[in-house]
Amino acid sequence: MRITADRWRQVCLNLDDAKGVLDFDHTSYNFRTGQPVNNGKWREPDAAAAVAWLQYAAWTKFHDPNYLVAAEKCVKFLQARRGNPYYEVLLPFGALTAARMNAELGRDYDVDRLLNQCFGISDCRGGWGVIVGNWGGYDCDGTVGSIDDRGGYAFAMNTFVQAGALVPLTRYDPRYARAIGKWMLNLANSARLFYPDALPSGHETSAFWKGDPQHVIAYEGLRYEWLGKRPCATGDPLAMKWGPRTDLGLYGSSYVGMLGATVRPTNVPAILQLDCLATDFFRDNAWPTFLCYNPHPEQRRFDLAVGPQSSDVYDLVRRTFVRHDVRDKATLTLPADAAGVFVVVPAGSKIETRNARLFANGVVLDYGVSH
Repeated sequence: MRITADRWRQVCLNLDDAKGVLDFDHTSYNFRTGQPVNNGKWREPDAAAAVAWLQYAAWTKFHDPNYLVAAEKCVKFLQARRGNPYYEVLLPFGALTAARMNAELGRDYDVDRLLNQCFGISDCRGGWGVIVGNWGGYDCDGTVGSIDDRGGYAFAMNTFVQAGALVPLTRYDPRYARAIGKWMLNLANSARLFYPDALPSGHETSAFWKGDPQHVIAYEGLRYEWLGKRPCATGDPLAMKWGPRTDLGLYGSSYVGMLGATVRPTNVPAILQLDCLATDFFRDNAWPTFLCYNPHPEQRRFDLAVGPQSSDVYDLVRRTFVRHDVRDKATLTLPADAAGVFVVVPAGSKIETRNARLFANGVVLDYGVSH
């Protein structure tokens, strides 16, 4: 891990201009020459988001301030760059890193701008963004990919990875709980369409493939329309006549672990219990934290699983304890079209405030980010 961090920190130094300003506006980077590569066709500036996350993770583990300097320069590059830098899959990690820095270090990065770019239209890759729409009677909202490639082309990997990066963000900045909770409900519903047998016969391009009888490997993507079928689970290999002889994709399917670790149902249909810690890698100590969103047009009561120990439940959105001394489950209430970020702490924890943060038994409960 440290070797990786050092190599990428050196990349940051090599991409500095004469004034020490980092520039990731290139196609790629050549590690042998130590120089950026530009092919004159496209650029992938959201690499800065990935390097920001890597450098911040290294700083939290090794406490070398050089990593923090590199992470901040990467985020500042994203903040200063004109246009949407999203190329394919990395920008959400920049949004998460910026939110963490704001919460943990008191920085003032524009998380709103980065999140809007994650859901908007890329200026680096035509039509790249988050899909909204009903394709042939199937809601495909929340998936990630091209919104205009033959009417739309969503990808499993991109969808799963963006979910893993952005759910943890809400514990650092609960202002986005409703937006991310609503998006995740749509994404979790749509994600099933990447899998064999989720659509009617003829709406997938590799039904002949018998190597996965349990249907745990997803298709590379989901097209708005293909071969006269709308929608169609498919991929590039068969259509483009290259690579493997199936459109099922191991490389994208592997990231479903991010959904598997994060998404669980509650006792109320469409209200999910999203684990905000499952994909919050290299984080500080934290109490179990869950994002829940109520999509119904009226207030709903639901049960939050809290474990067998006696617990108190704190809502980061409302900034108050909503239940005390509960076991196994806590019955909570959410207004219509509203979300909560619920932190489960041992009942009777010592609650204290330091530097605008709220602590429970010495562990941060609420970072105090302004609503």
